[in-house]
Amino acid sequence: MNQIESPIKEVKVIRSRRRRKTISARLINRVMVVRAPQHTSQVELEKSITKFRESFERKYLRKELNLKEDLKEVVRKLNKKYFDGKVGLGSISYSPNQSSQFGSCNYRAKTILISHQVATMPRWVRNYVIIHEMAHIIHPNHSRVFWELVNRYRLTERARGYLLAKGFEPESKALDIDNNIPFPCLPAGRGPMALKKD
Repeated sequence: MNQIESPIKEVKVIRSRRRRKTISARLINRVMVVRAPQHTSQVELEKSITKFRESFERKYLRKELNLKEDLKEVVRKLNKKYFDGKVGLGSISYSPNQSSQFGSCNYRAKTILISHQVATMPRWVRNYVIIHEMAHIIHPNHSRVFWELVNRYRLTERARGYLLAKGFEPESKALDIDNNIPFPCLPAGRGPMALKKD
């Protein structure tokens, strides 16, 4: 779980005759208390425990990563250096729910999500992912001016190479017509802009 200790030390199952249908779980002092109907099969119970554990771990991972590193401060510095302070950002945070993309941007809400996987990568790669997503707030496409903005960061090509080596695969094999280069994220008009993985 991304080099952060699991929030769950123990699982305690409580079966109840009064409970009819639902299985629920709460985390109390690092003990996951699972409540289930008496008749629940072991297979169904184990599947639910796995689902609850993953959910609690994702929430914990997000909280710990965002406490560990102040991404707003990183954005403030990158904004000043590469965007002349022009990017108005609503929020930025790490997300453990992004396993198929390194970053995503909702340019309308001006929010950025960065995959938890990026937290373990070198800072210069993390900075590239953030700069790429920040550029989408100004240009929600992959036009020539978008790439000119991203390429202000001198380690752009190196970071893209690193991401390719880590399993990055462009969703589209099409070329950015303006620059004659493959674009490494969702084309405009297909939802939030995202730097895709695999």
